[in-house]
Amino acid sequence: MSPQPAPPVFACRAACAACCTAPSITSPIPGMPDGKPAGVPCVQLDAQLRCRLFGKPERPPFCASLRPGPEMCGSSRGEAMAILADLEAATAP
Repeated sequence: MSPQPAPPVFACRAACAACCTAPSITSPIPGMPDGKPAGVPCVQLDAQLRCRLFGKPERPPFCASLRPGPEMCGSSRGEAMAILADLEAATAP
């Protein structure tokens, strides 16, 4: 019996940042001490829609827990925004 192949790596889509825009984040973010509401871009996004906190300890645990994949990212930024907006609505208090 041969070993199972590793799952394919799903890289973030350039200039997407749906996961940094669509969901609400309730923990503090540098520059957003009260977190951010759903649909509002994080202030830590740069002009190319990349996270300035990526890999840094001040990045919120929620953000670090997100893993790109087809089930979250879909096939386009628009699809990712819709998926994440639906998930936000389904998990809202």
